[in-house]
Amino acid sequence: MASKHTHPYDQHAVDSARAGQLTSGQSERLSALMALIGDPVRARVICALLAVDELCVGDVALAANVNSDAASYGLRVLRMAGLVQRRKNGRLNFYRLADDDTQPALRTALTALISLTRERST
Repeated sequence: MASKHTHPYDQHAVDSARAGQLTSGQSERLSALMALIGDPVRARVICALLAVDELCVGDVALAANVNSDAASYGLRVLRMAGLVQRRKNGRLNFYRLADDDTQPALRTALTALISLTRERST
């Protein structure tokens, strides 16, 4: 999609920026992921799970400072999106960040985003 510009521009810089551009599908998936983790309760749940290997729903609620219903719903949404895994142990459900090939990158990205919010709030 080319457009005419009347102002001078750096063709090399524009070409480089275009080469690194997301596809339409990638940008939609990124937007959906950001919406998932952009919810305040889910963001707190993710922070709690970043800190430890796994937690039961009640412990997630305590760690995230939310009620059990909110924690449970947030965990369910994150699990359905593939970001969180559940392990049953009797009547208790334990949750952890999903184990797959994307997890190290996701953990790094989430940790960096969280540190940005902490730096700005001080």
